[in-house]
Amino acid sequence: MGLRKGRLVTLDQVPQWTGVRDREAQAPIAPRRASRRVNVGRVAIGGGAPVSVQSMTTTKTDDWAATLDQVEQLAAAGCEIVRVSVPDQKAAAACKKIKSGATVPLVADIHFDHRFALAAIDAGWDKLRLNPGNIRDAQKVREVVRAAKAQSMPIRIGVNMGSLAPDIVQTLGRTPAGMVESARRHIRILEELDFFDTVVSLKAHDVRSTVLAYRMLATECDYPLHLGITEAGTLRTGTVKSSVGLGILLAEGIGDTIRVSLAADPIEEVPVCWEILKSLGLRERGAEITACPSCGRVQVDILKLADMVEKVTAEYRAPVKVAVMGCAVNGPGEASMADVGIAGGKGMGLIYRDGVKVRSLPEAELLDGLREEIEKVIAERYPGYR
Repeated sequence: MGLRKGRLVTLDQVPQWTGVRDREAQAPIAPRRASRRVNVGRVAIGGGAPVSVQSMTTTKTDDWAATLDQVEQLAAAGCEIVRVSVPDQKAAAACKKIKSGATVPLVADIHFDHRFALAAIDAGWDKLRLNPGNIRDAQKVREVVRAAKAQSMPIRIGVNMGSLAPDIVQTLGRTPAGMVESARRHIRILEELDFFDTVVSLKAHDVRSTVLAYRMLATECDYPLHLGITEAGTLRTGTVKSSVGLGILLAEGIGDTIRVSLAADPIEEVPVCWEILKSLGLRERGAEITACPSCGRVQVDILKLADMVEKVTAEYRAPVKVAVMGCAVNGPGEASMADVGIAGGKGMGLIYRDGVKVRSLPEAELLDGLREEIEKVIAERYPGYR
């Protein structure tokens, strides 16, 4: 099935903005790429569904209790789909116990041995991640695909630049074109078996290769795309690379589900995913904080105050917008564009609600005053959130 190409919206094509909320809702980014819908448990991927957030456990899967505990920690942080490696028979044996306690859809990460895929299917997991090409026996591939199809279990074809087939590396190299050719091969294997409940990912460790590969495949098929920069790096470098790469693609309308891969506690991946989606206006979850970086003009301890505000708002899921500003130059304007805002001064601060000054407090009382106003906004506008 052919795909329409994304079309960038220019400013003159955007309706007149009537305020900050309308402006954010009509941000000039490309329309979402049209893709078919795939259901992973209760979470839909593609077909216009919201871009979903994924991560992966780092525990030994055969320790089912520790794995399940990490799955639930990820879910509590906002992860909507969790991938779990099933690398051996002990891990396969733990699949039923893990699934029985999980509150979010689970993806079994499978390589080489088809029996582990069958164990995850039998345990009622929600999706497989595998490359049909690295299960060399065609009959075993057919067995896995038939079993997945019988259970309406989707399969993600996960292509990584570092694990391309030798003949692809020889002819095309470890390049975006090589990754796309690998995806084509694996897609054909599934399609020849009359299987189309497929998600595809094309991951490299560098941003440019990843972006080019996704752009190429996005024009060739309508399968939903899972975005990620593989082996992106540590918490800081991995966050930057993932934000740039995923941000480019999402702004072009490409991508249906995302993971930020960090060499860190996997719980750290989840808020980064959400901040990427929030920054593009694609999803809302939790407070959005605008904070002054501080400078010589600031006459309050803005860094300490911003850190404390972030900790206070972390407990809420409501998408309340909070501005923490340090001086009278940009402060009042930025604060006026938030649900609640502070504009600091000399030992004092002004608190705004929707651009209207509502309180003037000493610096020592600002945090409590801000908390009270945030609570009022949540109660009035987001009564279903906490």
